[in-house]
Amino acid sequence: MVTARTSQLERRNGRRSPSDGPRPIDVHVGKRMRLRRSLLGMSQGKLGGALGLSFQQVQKYERGANRIGASRLYELSRVLGVGVSYFFAEMPEAVAACAFAGAQSPAASETEEGDPMMTRETLELARNFHGIADVTTRRHVYQLIKVLARRDAHDDR
Repeated sequence: MVTARTSQLERRNGRRSPSDGPRPIDVHVGKRMRLRRSLLGMSQGKLGGALGLSFQQVQKYERGANRIGASRLYELSRVLGVGVSYFFAEMPEAVAACAFAGAQSPAASETEEGDPMMTRETLELARNFHGIADVTTRRHVYQLIKVLARRDAHDDR
C-alpha cells in the first residue's frame, strides 16, 4: 500500500506514481517518434518488429505512457534513420521547463496538444508530397499549396 508519505518520498526522489500521468518530455519524445514513423510510412507493428516489441508497446511509447530508455532510444534512432537529438527537437519551452523543474505537465495550450503539424492528415500529406519523385511536379504542388493558403488567409480578413 502506498501511503501519502511514500508518495511524497517517491516524488522527492524523482519517481512518479502511475496516477501522475506521463511526463511532458516522454509525451514529446513519443510524438516525435510517431511523426518520424508516419513520415516513413511505417506501421506500429513494423516498427515494433524491427525493435523486437509488440505494436502495443510502440503505442505506449508514442503516447508517452511508457518511458523510453537510452538504449531503446538509440535503437529507435537507428531504425528510424535519425539522430537521437531528433526526438528532442522542437520541444516547447513549457515542456523543457517542466523537465528541469520537476513540475507537472504544462497546460495543453502550452504544449503540442492541438498542433496541426501532428495530425494524421498533415503527416500523410508530407509523406505523399515527398513521395512525388519528379522534382518539378513537387515544386508545382508546393507552389499550389502556398497560393491556396494565401488565398484562404486573405479571404478570412
